[in-house]
Amino acid sequence: MLSAAAIGFIGAVFVAAGLVKGVVGMGLPTVAMGLLAVTMPPAQAAALLLIPSLVTNLWQLFTGPSFGGLCKRLWTMMAGVVIGTVTGAGLLTGAHTMMASAGLGAALVLYALAGLAKAGFTTPARHEAWISPLVGVATGLVTGATGVFVIPAVPYLQSLRLEKEDLIQALGLSFTVSTVALGFGLFTTGALVSPSAQLVGSVLTLAPALAGMFIGQALRQRMSVETFRTVFFAGLLALGIYLALEAVLRG
Repeated sequence: MLSAAAIGFIGAVFVAAGLVKGVVGMGLPTVAMGLLAVTMPPAQAAALLLIPSLVTNLWQLFTGPSFGGLCKRLWTMMAGVVIGTVTGAGLLTGAHTMMASAGLGAALVLYALAGLAKAGFTTPARHEAWISPLVGVATGLVTGATGVFVIPAVPYLQSLRLEKEDLIQALGLSFTVSTVALGFGLFTTGALVSPSAQLVGSVLTLAPALAGMFIGQALRQRMSVETFRTVFFAGLLALGIYLALEAVLRG
């Protein structure tokens, strides 16, 4: 039985994670995993975030303007995400989880700094057919090791030069598929020690996550494209620094 302080801490974590996701379209798993891992094993933290991650990503996915077009364009990437995540799901309980988290944080920091310096890259449309599945598999393997879905999916999707709301929707698509695949992978590898109890706990974290996301989305709608771009990369930078430092300090 969790104490009142522990329940309050978990609720605050998901409000904060939802707020970040509402503003920049991502960050719920990264914030939640980083903070929850201070008090529980990574696999347990990943199980707790499955339902809020799934629901908030579905919300993000279906409120955008281009669902059908994005699915048609990105389906090979999504297939790769499933293959990579299910294949690598056992890594989340392995001995090298902290090292993987530190590497992920460092990669996020470098990408965010490049973005803030406006040194981004563009993926030509003619190369998407072979790059998309490779990015998907790589993203899945990283998800399996860390429980976080952002690298290399986010840099790749941003390189497609989508409109602001299309990018948010594409992130929602990628994160939805990643969440479902991670849940399946955790279940098949036996990482869910008590599936029914963990499912109930995950459901209970949904309300604070949705509250935070609603506030964050309202803030995003008031931003210009340039402001959104700055906040997007600043959010990545903060997440990367936090993830790397948290992994190093716990290591």
